[in-house]
Amino acid sequence: MPDTDPMNVEGALEKLNAALRLQYRSSLELSLVAGSLVGLEWQPLEPLLWSYAQAELDDLCRLVQKIIALGGIPATDPAPFHTAPDTEKALVTLVDHECETLVALHRVLPDTGQEPRSEALEHRIEHLIMRKQEQVDTLRRALGRRG
Repeated sequence: MPDTDPMNVEGALEKLNAALRLQYRSSLELSLVAGSLVGLEWQPLEPLLWSYAQAELDDLCRLVQKIIALGGIPATDPAPFHTAPDTEKALVTLVDHECETLVALHRVLPDTGQEPRSEALEHRIEHLIMRKQEQVDTLRRALGRRG
């Protein structure tokens, strides 16, 4: 029985690569912010941010694996970023960037279709979104913010 909603492989690859560039940025930015926290009140966040950076690398590897499995070529250039010397501003920028990555990951979903490999891709993306959203929620709470 043919699939009624096949995966849009070309669209999925394009959107996966866009998300991959942001994922590179996530792992780099989290590592940079973790290592450059200034102020006694921010020091307890260092191990947490470092654990997030490691999780981002794991997610990055999984995105690359999906791109290769679909016959694509993974992007190799991270999205540009900068960080502020002020710790709170750096964390706010980090949260903004993570939200941008969440949107990019979410954009992949409409192209996944309804076939077995589609379901696997869809669930992987949903797990990445779930983990990253929990990370954003934690950082927002640390900043005393909601939303």
